[in-house]
Amino acid sequence: MDHPVLGDVLEQAERLAIDEQLMLIEYLARRIQRRRQHPVLEWRDLRGMASSPLFGEDAQEWVSRTRREGDERREAVWRKDE
Repeated sequence: MDHPVLGDVLEQAERLAIDEQLMLIEYLARRIQRRRQHPVLEWRDLRGMASSPLFGEDAQEWVSRTRREGDERREAVWRKDE
């Protein structure tokens, strides 16, 4: 088998009693179902989801501008609440 860990797990599963094997199946099925409902995102899955310093803008300028814009929005909200 190409996956030695999987081979070890399968060997151990064969040594379990039938009710324990059923518990293992139930556990794995629930775990897989939860992961389908709440998939773990990989960094590559996030590509293109946020604005970035593309299109020729310097990265440091983008960070500074983004922070400044955030500060301005927060100040506007604070002034509105006063």
